[in-house]
Amino acid sequence: MSTTYEATGTIKLIEDTQTFGSGFTKREFVITTAGEYPDDIKFEVVKDKCDALDSVAVGDAVEVSFNVRGNEWNGKYYVNLQCWKFSVKSKAQAPQANADDGGDEIPF
Repeated sequence: MSTTYEATGTIKLIEDTQTFGSGFTKREFVITTAGEYPDDIKFEVVKDKCDALDSVAVGDAVEVSFNVRGNEWNGKYYVNLQCWKFSVKSKAQAPQANADDGGDEIPF
């Protein structure tokens, strides 16, 4: 049984794609949730979904649909939040140039 979850937040970090010896690829990213107690949550995308992260940037507001995946390796247990879909709710605002910024000029 697989349950789907959703989270919304702002992109904080996008890692480079990792390729393993088997040819398996994954890419991780972090969003920061809003609210009184914001959380930084790490997700991963795998295989052909790695390139989809090229369309987002740090600061973009996104909604992430994901599954919780768990596995055991050498007696240790791991949990991954595997994103299978995300949508951009708003793009990051580019910094605006200050119209009063005259460099070294004195404003009088």
